[in-house]
Order: sequence, then C-alpha cells, then structure tokens
Amino acid sequence: MTRLFVRIPEERIAVVIGAEGGTRKAIEERSGAKLQVDPDDSSVEITSPETADPWGAMKAHDVVVAIGRGFSPQRAFRLFTGENYLTVLDMKEVSGKRTKEAMRRIRSRLIGTSGRARERLEELSGCFVSIAGYHVALIGSVDELERGTRAMTLLLRGSEHSTVFGFLESARRVAATNAALDEDRPR
Repeated sequence: MTRLFVRIPEERIAVVIGAEGGTRKAIEERSGAKLQVDPDDSSVEITSPETADPWGAMKAHDVVVAIGRGFSPQRAFRLFTGENYLTVLDMKEVSGKRTKEAMRRIRSRLIGTSGRARERLEELSGCFVSIAGYHVALIGSVDELERGTRAMTLLLRGSEHSTVFGFLESARRVAATNAALDEDRPR
C-alpha cells in the first residue's frame, strides 16, 4: 500500500475538499487513490492499494500540494495530463532576502500591477504560476518548468522584468524552432 501525507495551509483545506466533496472525489477518480482530509491538523493522507499504480498516488499528492500552494483545482488538475510536473521555489532561499518587507516587495514584483507580471510570465513560459506566502509554485512540462524556474530565479535575484521577458521570448522562439525541426526530421 502506498501512503503519502501532505500538510497544507488551513485556509486551503476547503478547496481540497471542494463543494460537496467534489474536488476530493475528482482527485480520487483521476488518481485511483483515496484522500483522507483531517481539517484539525490541516493534513491530507493519500493511500492507494498495492494493486494500484503508485504513480496515481504520487500525482494526487502533487495535486494536493499544488492546491495548498494556491492553485485552483482546475489548474492543479493539469498535473494529471501529459508529462506535467510541479515545482516549488522558496523565495527566501532563492533571493537571499529574509525580512517581511523584502518578501512583500519581491512578491509584488512577481505579481505586478493587477497581476500583469504573473500573467506575462505564464504566457511566455507556458507554466501556471502561483505566488503564495514565501513560495512560488509552477506547473508545466519539463521544458516549460525549465524556462519558468529560470525566469523566476532571475526575478527573485533582482533582474529587470524586461530582461526576464526578453529571455522568455527568446527561449520560446528557440523551443518553437526546435519543435519545427523535429517534425521535419525523417523517422
């Protein structure tokens, strides 16, 4: 039997459960795992029988972590499709900053006015991005996560938005060119 445990912020427990238990049921159906939510200690136990594929329990774990990090269930469910993964960056560790004021400024830089910087990062990297507390979470394919993580790291270390957006535009063009070349290759 596969058993995994996740602690998430108390205010996100209701989101994991969903209206009338809908989100929890959807996670269970897509993963084949069972979720036991304990609101008293903000934890979720994920279990799957030995006969089940443990990959489903691991994906359910990542979906619960993603919801705990601020993603909507719909965005977190991207982890069930294709080769999509979750990455979480600790803003304090990457930036080297520790004060609450510094974290507030950094969070503001990552989000931007009316969320425009975050939206642009999502558009250019292909990742879904959530900024909550002292963490930045990204959901995407391996290539998208590579671009998105690099962009977030640059911003967290003080690079200008224009520099980071330029990097992402260039990386996206290279990825598109490589994909076109791969399609033209004989098999």
